Amino acid sequence: MTLKMNGFWPTGLVVALAAGLSAQTQTPQPAPAPAAAPQARPTFKVQVDLVTNDVIVRDDKGNFIPDLKKDEFEIFEDGVKQDITSMTVVTGGRVTNVLAAPPPPPPEGIILPPTRPRNDVSGRIFLFFVDDLHLQFHNTGRVRDLFKRISKELVHDGDMFGIVSSGPSSIAVDMTYDKTRLEEAIKKIAGNELKPTDIINGPSGAEGPSEVRYRAHVAFSTVNDLLNNLESVHNRRKALIYVSDGYDFNPFQDARLGLMDPNSPFAQNEFSRSQNQMASQNSDGTNSQQSDPFVNQQKQSETFADADLARELGELTRQANRANVTMYTIDPRGLVGMGDIDEQVDPQQWNEYVRKSQDSLRVIAEETGGLAVVNQNDFSKALKRIDAETSDYYVLGYYSKNPDPTRRRRQVEVKVTRKSASAWFRKEYVLKPPPKPTSTSKK
Repeated sequence: MTLKMNGFWPTGLVVALAAGLSAQTQTPQPAPAPAAAPQARPTFKVQVDLVTNDVIVRDDKGNFIPDLKKDEFEIFEDGVKQDITSMTVVTGGRVTNVLAAPPPPPPEGIILPPTRPRNDVSGRIFLFFVDDLHLQFHNTGRVRDLFKRISKELVHDGDMFGIVSSGPSSIAVDMTYDKTRLEEAIKKIAGNELKPTDIINGPSGAEGPSEVRYRAHVAFSTVNDLLNNLESVHNRRKALIYVSDGYDFNPFQDARLGLMDPNSPFAQNEFSRSQNQMASQNSDGTNSQQSDPFVNQQKQSETFADADLARELGELTRQANRANVTMYTIDPRGLVGMGDIDEQVDPQQWNEYVRKSQDSLRVIAEETGGLAVVNQNDFSKALKRIDAETSDYYVLGYYSKNPDPTRRRRQVEVKVTRKSASAWFRKEYVLKPPPKPTSTSKK
């Protein structure tokens, strides 16, 4: 799914590749020609892109400082001080371009006409991701109320926004200023999350519940597409509001593998657990369930489920940092208590499932400089903070002094020389991997 920019976003600075390839055409000779020399490979010259970083600066009382000068900022990448080439100040959603970025030098061998700057009158840029594949159906009304509150308390006149869903709600609103489009999308939101019994009784692959991983991959792929489209936007704070119940690649493992007492599905205390163990023992004193080769093999296969989830979340947050997008995650469940009594899920396993799903949302937010709104019911307070962080900030830009493409991960540090000033910023970004060489098949 691609987003239409509607002509409002500024032209992004892109990495240009210049390839030179020289070849000569030989006239065929009647006699067999000698073996040809190896053809020269194309050479690529990489032009470093403008690196931008959103910086929020507050005083010791927590108030935004709007009057900082360029000389009061220092940016270090991998410990090397960088030259600030652009600086934009946004106060109350109003943009002041204090220092515009110079145009990048043209690639060798290509002469381009000078680009004409385009004016962008948008206030802020919001992208709302409704992960309905991970939203409970019985919480549909709660999720719709949350978005009505977002429309009223967060999205203001002049803000550009888009909204996309991951599942059957089929929401895909391109970037627009029209809030009626948001109201129409809210009416379509419907949760479609798997119930615990669906997970326990559903099919499992070598790595665990196959449907659980498939749904998570759909959600991550959708967000990655959104981040790729946002990467070309500069000099704006790009906020992605991520509404989801979170992720767990290995939920309710004991129940799925039949290690719970079927006559006591809750197994609420140690007594019932010990009774379960005694009932499953063989005559030789070994545990029949634990000695089941299939169970042991499956548990071993699912050992790295949490590591797999951490890896995929890491890839997602690195893409967000590359695009300079701040992600704010919201768990619409609010304060999560006991599970649905009709589901008959062991309380300990339910609590573990909730903890892992909330931690996944924390990782997404914290690794991109955002805020995780989890395990709380005061959404208005959280929306006010998001509103403030997207209304008052600086955007600093520089061309990296380290053009080595092999050093993909770059550590960033921003310092403010004014006393009693504290800065919040993204601490790293990762370059895109180099393009894979195209292989020619020989017949």
